[in-house]
Amino acid sequence: MLKVILTSILSAIALFVIAKLLGHKQMSQLDFFDYITGITIGSIAAELATELEQPLKPLIAMLVYGAITVVLTFVTSKFPKTRKFINGTPTIIMNDGKLYRKNMKKAKLDLSEFLVMCRQEGYFNISDIHTAVFEYNGRLTVLPKSAKRPATPTDLKLMCEPESINVEVIMDGRILEENLLRMGFSVKWLEKQLKGKGYNNPKEIFLGLCNQNGELTLFKTE
Repeated sequence: MLKVILTSILSAIALFVIAKLLGHKQMSQLDFFDYITGITIGSIAAELATELEQPLKPLIAMLVYGAITVVLTFVTSKFPKTRKFINGTPTIIMNDGKLYRKNMKKAKLDLSEFLVMCRQEGYFNISDIHTAVFEYNGRLTVLPKSAKRPATPTDLKLMCEPESINVEVIMDGRILEENLLRMGFSVKWLEKQLKGKGYNNPKEIFLGLCNQNGELTLFKTE
């Protein structure tokens, strides 16, 4: 039992180190090789957790797979021309109202899958799409027709004030003084603002947000 516990801890540590080396990627950002490597490393880690006789073998295998992935990531970042071979290239599935059957076949994408991906992007009518690109990570990127894309302030010739980021200044009734100071405000200023809005104690606030203009958004503790 003690050996199982120790090998499990070793497996978890090895996984953590390899994950840190590989960097943070969302599942949707993983390319095919990263995905396969991740599954393989996870499988070896599970084997390592229960390997009591020779735990070094699966550990070395994990490190080798991790090292290969790191090296390939380095190569693709330093030598862009290798990305086409290692990661693959985007494939145009639809352009200017035309569906490219050969490109769909090349991308191993059938028509029903393409329609599902279009709906997931919010396009239930593919005639609204000007260009659809199947990316190497398996996602579909859609460029709508000019008449179908959402209107922007530039289209309407409107002048908009620049947006400012909301920062948490109160969380669960506790004032985050460091965030306040970073934005150029003080605790006394915040307390005065709260009193002006009818709150005598920050503990009455579940979440408080503030922007650079000093505008507060408050959510009461229920």
